[in-house]
Amino acid sequence: MTDAARLDTSASVVPAARRVDGVDAARGLALIGMFVAHVAPAATSADLASLIAIADERPRLLFALTAGMGLAFISGGTRPIANGRGVLRRQIAIRAVILIVLGLVIAVTLHPLVFIILDVYGVAFLVMLPLLFIPARAALAVGIALLAVMPGLAELASASDLVVELQQGPFAIVVDWFVSGAYPVVEWVPVMMIGLALVRFDLASPRVVTIAALGGAATAAMLLPIVALMPGGVAAASDGETEPWISALRTSLEALGNVGVGVVIVAGMLLLTFFARPPVRRVAGAVLSPIIAMGSMPLTVYTLHLIVLAASIRVEDGFYTDDSLELLIGLIVGSMIFAWLWRRYLGRGPLERMLRWASGRSRSDAGRDTTTG
Repeated sequence: MTDAARLDTSASVVPAARRVDGVDAARGLALIGMFVAHVAPAATSADLASLIAIADERPRLLFALTAGMGLAFISGGTRPIANGRGVLRRQIAIRAVILIVLGLVIAVTLHPLVFIILDVYGVAFLVMLPLLFIPARAALAVGIALLAVMPGLAELASASDLVVELQQGPFAIVVDWFVSGAYPVVEWVPVMMIGLALVRFDLASPRVVTIAALGGAATAAMLLPIVALMPGGVAAASDGETEPWISALRTSLEALGNVGVGVVIVAGMLLLTFFARPPVRRVAGAVLSPIIAMGSMPLTVYTLHLIVLAASIRVEDGFYTDDSLELLIGLIVGSMIFAWLWRRYLGRGPLERMLRWASGRSRSDAGRDTTTG
């Protein structure tokens, strides 16, 4: 959605037909956060290490939050579609399968030194198919409830004898997808449900966005300080220094707090690009346009960054690495320039265009644009 094209909630046309710059901006920030987590050089201080750790956790949850928003937009926004639900589910399923295949192909051919989200993203899409049209209040309540317990349960399950044994067998990748991987679906799906619910409530409503921002800020302000005071963390848990249940509780509280931060970021981007006065919107739109462009083509930008990372692997002190401040700056600046130029002159991102065509969406719904590309 452009600044000039304000959503009209009273219109009969479903407001899913335009991109939402605020959501794209938040997704672009998530991509930049991933870049920091992937290639930032080893920290020389505890404070810098903490900042990099933040970049490793919050961007992926923000990415999942905006993914849920994207699913809500393509399924009707505030007014879920009544006709063609089966067709839409089939289109999303095709996209999901393509993402799974693409993620696996990249993993076995390029071998980047990072965890790849594409295949997990695809699996999460498949899990979300039966949940697309549940009422907004139910989606929000279930999403929050599951997010409060599933990250911790996944951590406990990952250390169980059954999961450890399954990880050694032919079902290892499935176990990683759902429970023990870096991006378990049992954590991503609740976050996507929260994102879906926020769109259903109407992101064009100042009241909805204000309540969401206050709720997210309160959640983060209450839980993250508690998490900081709790014993544990990944390193301590792996050394056996913390009781497993305490570490699991810490993981769930941290996930809730970080999603709260993500909600605040989305609300802030909407404030700048949609709710602010026209002069502020124009300045914000110009300043944020490269980030918005990145967020409008996440599959393209993310895939290209994996290719760059794979090409940048080197041996240093006997270890393979791709960490580099120069590479980090190059990824951020290069992605902004590429995405901005492509969007300005060619429109939809190249991989987003191909994915849309392959799923049949460009043929059955050619007049609509979405926040998922």
